[in-house]
Amino acid sequence: MKGTCTITTPEGITLDFKRANLGDRFSAFLIDMGLIVVIVLVAFLIAVTLGGSDLGVALALLVSFLVRTFYFTAFEWRRRGRTPGKARMGLRVIDARGGVLTPAAVVARNLTRELETFLPLVAVFSPEMLVPGGTGVTRLLTLAWLIAFGLLPVLTRERLRLGDLVAGTRVVALPDVALLPDLTARLAERQATYAFAPAQLAHYGNKELHVLEDVLRRPWIEPATLRIISEKIRKRIGWPDDQPVEPRRFLEDFYAAQRAGLERGLLFGRRHADKIEARSAGTPGERP
Repeated sequence: MKGTCTITTPEGITLDFKRANLGDRFSAFLIDMGLIVVIVLVAFLIAVTLGGSDLGVALALLVSFLVRTFYFTAFEWRRRGRTPGKARMGLRVIDARGGVLTPAAVVARNLTRELETFLPLVAVFSPEMLVPGGTGVTRLLTLAWLIAFGLLPVLTRERLRLGDLVAGTRVVALPDVALLPDLTARLAERQATYAFAPAQLAHYGNKELHVLEDVLRRPWIEPATLRIISEKIRKRIGWPDDQPVEPRRFLEDFYAAQRAGLERGLLFGRRHADKIEARSAGTPGERP
């Protein structure tokens, strides 16, 4: 479908997301860049207030470097793919393979930002810093090469920048709806309808738990999709065929039980990364 990107989760479930348009992505980037500029200016103003000492200027330069280099990485890592600019525009970075957005993917997609954004800005406003002593032709070719990376979102069919291609990520637009209340708190307030044996909870790990949580936090997800997901989980854990379930309720109860099992496992210093490790290690909450 035009304007959407299709993601297949590790469980083989196909989910459709609305692809973020270039205007919203650019607006989000401008908001983030504005915040970076404000932070850097504040750092230098503090340095000037302290008398403009060499130490103060050095600290301001350090702050400038750290903010410019790690702003996007830190926010996308800690806020699950959302910088302040992306949050304002209703955008989010997700894993193109349907898994959890990993720190490695976040770092990879933002390492290229120097090549895509900051070097082109230098080439435009201060070419002598980029190609000292270079001829006009050299500067023109360099500028054209750097701008080409910036135009990738326009040239690629899925509107991908270089960082997305390298890291295997996508930027999607989230519907303008209110999020569900905190999932864990909401589930803790009600009694579970479905009970699960420890052996049934041993099939999944931390990675699958995060994927299921992302699904349950989407109130707009279609009932047919929830039914497919619940059927796959029922088959995987050996749920009896003669015990029908209500898909969303079943998934919420399974999520709550799975999370509780993994958290009990942490009491013994164990955390299962994924379903393969979970199955090989034994049931949640038990020592192998």
